Amino acid sequence: MCGIVAAVSDRKEVSAEALRAAVASMRHRGPDESSVWRADDASGGLGHARLSIIDLTTGRQPIANEDGTLHIAVNGEFYDFERIRGELEARGHRFRTRSDSEIALHLYEERGVECFDELRGEFAFAVWDGRRRRMFAARDRFGIKPLFYARHGATWWIASEVKALAAAGVPLRWDREAVYDSLFSNLSPERTLFAGVKQVPPGCYLEATEGGDVRIAAYWKTNYPKAGEEPVGTEAEWIERLRAEAAEAVRLRLRADVPVGCLLSGGLDSSAALGMARKFFGGEMKAFTIAFDHPDFDESAVAAASAAAAGVEFIPIRVTNADFARVFEDAVAQGESIQYNAHGAARYLLSRGVRDAGVKVVLAGEGADEISAGYRFFDRSLGIGGAVPPSRWPAEVVRALSLDTQPDAGVVAALVARAQALAFPAASAAAVAGRRALENGVVSAEFTREQTGRNPLWEFYRRMDVAEQMDGRGPVRQVMHLWMKSGFANYVLGGERLDMAHAVEQRLPFLDHKLFEVARALPVELLRRDGQEKWVLREAMRPFVTEEVYRRKKQPFLAPPTLLQEGSAMLKFAEEKLRGEALAATGFFDATAIEALLKRMRTMSGAERAPLDPTVLMMCSLAVLQERYRL
Repeated sequence: MCGIVAAVSDRKEVSAEALRAAVASMRHRGPDESSVWRADDASGGLGHARLSIIDLTTGRQPIANEDGTLHIAVNGEFYDFERIRGELEARGHRFRTRSDSEIALHLYEERGVECFDELRGEFAFAVWDGRRRRMFAARDRFGIKPLFYARHGATWWIASEVKALAAAGVPLRWDREAVYDSLFSNLSPERTLFAGVKQVPPGCYLEATEGGDVRIAAYWKTNYPKAGEEPVGTEAEWIERLRAEAAEAVRLRLRADVPVGCLLSGGLDSSAALGMARKFFGGEMKAFTIAFDHPDFDESAVAAASAAAAGVEFIPIRVTNADFARVFEDAVAQGESIQYNAHGAARYLLSRGVRDAGVKVVLAGEGADEISAGYRFFDRSLGIGGAVPPSRWPAEVVRALSLDTQPDAGVVAALVARAQALAFPAASAAAVAGRRALENGVVSAEFTREQTGRNPLWEFYRRMDVAEQMDGRGPVRQVMHLWMKSGFANYVLGGERLDMAHAVEQRLPFLDHKLFEVARALPVELLRRDGQEKWVLREAMRPFVTEEVYRRKKQPFLAPPTLLQEGSAMLKFAEEKLRGEALAATGFFDATAIEALLKRMRTMSGAERAPLDPTVLMMCSLAVLQERYRL
C-alpha cells in the first residue's frame, strides 16, 4: 500500500513542486521512499509514496514500460501476480522490477481498459499514456483503495487522499448539499464533503485528457441476479463453493516479503480469516485486537481464545474513553470524513499498535457481512420486523425531505414506498445521526432553507443505478447493492485512511471478487436460519473457527458510546467542540439549540445520553474538518 498522485494539464503546466508537495503530504502512507516523474513537456506527471511490501529493493515507482511511453503509480496489491508476469514475459514484455505493481502497466499496454479482467486485488493506480496524451486511473471493484480527483486551473489532479489534492493547490470548501444529504444517508461513492472534489467510484476508471475532458466509466458492477434467475445448488454445494473461494482468497493474500498479521475480534469473520491463514502458513504470526474498557463491547477474551487455538501471538490493544479524546481529532482529519462512533478512533489506535509491533500487513474480516446480509439493517428486507410508515416519521424529517416538492408526486410516492419497504437508508448510522439532529432542532434554519426543494432521498436513490442494478431483484439484494454503494464504500472502507495513517495495509479476503461473484447468488433462505445470521457462511467457515465463535451471535465492531460515562474525557471534548468557533463557522448548526441540548444532556443518565452519541460525534467531526482543513 502506498500513496499516489497524478496530474494532467491542458496548458502543459504540471508543477514538479506541486507533485512533490502532494507526495510529501502522504508520507504517512509510504514512509519507505518517495519519488515523482513528470513528462518532458509538463503535460502530465505522477508521484508515489511507497510502503515496501513486495520487492523491497527494486520496486521504486513510478515505473515506465519498455519504451518509456507509459508510466504507472500504484497503491495496493495485485494477487497471483507471478503467474501473470510469467505469461506477460512469454509474450515479450520486459520488466524493470520484481514488484506486483508492474503487471498492471504491461496489461494496460497490451489490453487497454480490458486489463481489469486479469487484475485481482485491492488497488488504485494511475497510468500516464504518452501515446494517447491522457491520464488513465482506476479503482478496485469495491473501493477498498481510495482515489479522489479535482480540477484546479488547467489541471486535473488525482490522489489517494483529499489532503494531497489540497497540498497540490486545490482549494477546499464545503459541499453544502453533500453535508445536508449526509443527514439522511451515507453519501454515494463518487461524492465527498468537499465541493469540486469527487471520487472515482468503485469498479470504475477515469480518463483525463490534455484537452481538459474527463470521463468516468464502469468496468465492473455488483450485478446481483434477478429474482428467478439465480443459479441452483444444494446447501452442501453452496457451502463448499464459499469455503473453497474464501480459502483461495486468503492463500493469495498471504504473499508478501514482510510478515503478515491478522486483526482479530470475537466474531466469525476475522476468526475465520485467521483460521484459514493457519491452514496455509504455520510460521510465526501476530494477531491484534482492540480491548475496550466496557464489558459489553470488549471481545478480547474470545479473541485471545481464538489466537491460542490458532497458535499465534496475541496482542491486545487496550483503549479507553480518554484515549478516544486524545486521538479523535487526528482520526477524523486522517479519515477526511464524518465519524458516527468512536470505532474510527479505535481503528486508528489499533493500526498504531500494529505498526509499533513491527507489522505492515494484516488480514481482516471486512466484507463478510456484506456478502451474507449480516447486519441488522437487513432485517426488514429479510422479512424480520415491520417498516415505519411515513405517517409516523418525525415531522422534522418529513419537512427536511421536502416530500411535497420535486420530483413529481408519483415519483416521490414510489420512492417513499421503496425506502419504507427496504428500511434503507433510514437504518444507516448517518440517517440515525441526522434524524436525531433534526429532532433536537440543532440543524440551523438557514442551512435548511438553502436546501428547500431538494429531496435527499431522491438524491440518494438517483445515484444508485436503480433501473439496472436494483429493479427485478429481491429486497435483500436491493439493500445489499445500496449498502455496497453508500455506507460500505464511503464509510466502512473509508477506514483505510486510518490504517494508512500508520502505514498499515489491510488485506480483505472476503472482498475477493471471485468469492463475491459466488456469494452474490446465494439463495436468500441460506442467509439466515433459526435466528442465526450468516448461516451459510457460518457453516462454510466452521472448520476454521472455535466452537465458541461458531455459536456466537454477531457483535458489530462498535466502541462504547463516548457519552455513556459521566464526566468522561470524550464528554468534555464534545462539549468543547460543540461550543467552539469551528463548528459555528460551518453555518450548519444552531448555537442556541446546541447549548440547550448540552444542558439537557447534563441532566440525563448515561443510558439516556448514549443514543445521542452518533449525532454529537457527527457534529464534532464537522468541527474538526472545518478547523484542520481551514474550510
